[in-house]
Amino acid sequence: MAFELPKLDYKYDALEPYIDAITMEIHYTKHHAAYTTNLNNELNGKTEAKNSIEDILKNISKYSVAIRNNGGGFFNHNLFWKVMSPNAGGLPKDNLALAINKYFGNFEKFKEQFSGAATKRFGSGWAWLIVKDNGELVITSTPNQDNPLMDIAEIKGKPILGLDVWEHAYYLKYQNRRVEYISAFWNVINWDAINKNFKSK
Repeated sequence: MAFELPKLDYKYDALEPYIDAITMEIHYTKHHAAYTTNLNNELNGKTEAKNSIEDILKNISKYSVAIRNNGGGFFNHNLFWKVMSPNAGGLPKDNLALAINKYFGNFEKFKEQFSGAATKRFGSGWAWLIVKDNGELVITSTPNQDNPLMDIAEIKGKPILGLDVWEHAYYLKYQNRRVEYISAFWNVINWDAINKNFKSK
């Protein structure tokens, strides 16, 4: 069964002025679509094609580099679109808010650490908020299209928030100003979705 490009919950211009419509359209229809197509091509005819993307990523060391790159790109973007919304804003709630305070001190310290992880990621990659098996919240980052689900990840856990810091995610609007893009991202974060991700850990 082929993996499918998910439908967006909002229009390309819905995250303006923080994420511009042209970048959104190219990012979704070209980059994410290519990862999806390439992943299906790589898995075509293989018995592993029936596995979930999570199962594939958790055993990614057994797969080719092409499946690692495209499988990661497929999963990462699926999460990325969901953790943004035109109706964003506010702060984490309930148990997620308590966990952020427990592991990072307060929301502002969490925000500073997460932004720092995204800023300091050299080259292309992602910043993540993950839940480890013991329930601990951890901020981490990965190169390229890797993610913390992968068995090759330095720090493993379930991603509940991810920020794409590949240049294709921001270059048309922000050029080399990654810090501005990261700052803008906080205006479109969908905390309701992240709360759901946290509850389903």
